Amino acid sequence: MTTTHWTFGPSDDAVLEIQTGVTGKAAKMGHRLTIAMTRWRAVVDWSGEEPASLELTADVDSLDVVDGQGGVTPLLGPEKVVARLNALKTFDAKRFPQITFRADDITAIDNGFRLDGTLEIHGESRDHSVHLRVKDEERAWRLSAESTVRQSDFGIKPYSQMLGAMKVVDEVSIAFSATRAKPS
Repeated sequence: MTTTHWTFGPSDDAVLEIQTGVTGKAAKMGHRLTIAMTRWRAVVDWSGEEPASLELTADVDSLDVVDGQGGVTPLLGPEKVVARLNALKTFDAKRFPQITFRADDITAIDNGFRLDGTLEIHGESRDHSVHLRVKDEERAWRLSAESTVRQSDFGIKPYSQMLGAMKVVDEVSIAFSATRAKPS
């Protein structure tokens, strides 16, 4: 049986993003952020025709605030820098420089695969499942996944301002997308 490795990262036109929400009495003042991870790598090991394992590692200090919806004023360059610094502080990026997800149980489902494994954030590990959708596009496969993570499950206190009147929602959404060319 042949073992094949697929590798994905930002240089492969693959995207790994985090979406945040805002809550609290002053939520209208805050921005719903889109944060892109700019340094990450996912490796899928195949055993024959079936994926056998997946490991994704993202460098926390590579997060880049790319957009902010809502808020009283537009999220401009200086505010993006402040939001990034606040996120790095919330993640305690110097002590916990990486986020990892390792799936050793991969099950075929109707439109892709269910990945069951361990997610480690902020030094805390939890069981986590992801549904990876696979779309056949003649010459390539389009892969996509979305997952929700509760920050407090990993010992992270969501960022807040104004004595908690405006804070990041505890649950954030993580999205992945990539295209993989079929062998010629």
